[in-house]
Amino acid sequence: MPVDLTPSQALGLWHAVTVQQVHHDGRDLTLRQLAILLEIYLVPPPHTVRGLAAKLGVTKPVITRALDTMGEQGLVTRQRDERDKRNVVIKRTVDGALFLERLGDLIIATGRSQTS
Repeated sequence: MPVDLTPSQALGLWHAVTVQQVHHDGRDLTLRQLAILLEIYLVPPPHTVRGLAAKLGVTKPVITRALDTMGEQGLVTRQRDERDKRNVVIKRTVDGALFLERLGDLIIATGRSQTS
């Protein structure tokens, strides 16, 4: 069920979620990295470096650097496209799915506690 929030309430929720996320998870994702991760997990695949760069309006090296960090954290993997070696396909991981599931749970719990 949608909840109507004022901009101030929405920002308060985002603030509370990000503070809790910092306390409960050692990963330190930038907003750009989180946007990339959400794109990979919420939008059906396939995902490529080129496609993510176009979607987010950034360069391929920006996406590559973000994926390097997220790969080190086990959130995504990459492999060359067998059909077109110029493309790098980004794959989801179990750790990445669990990370986002916990983040979603945290958003729900925080939203409930702030609206009650």
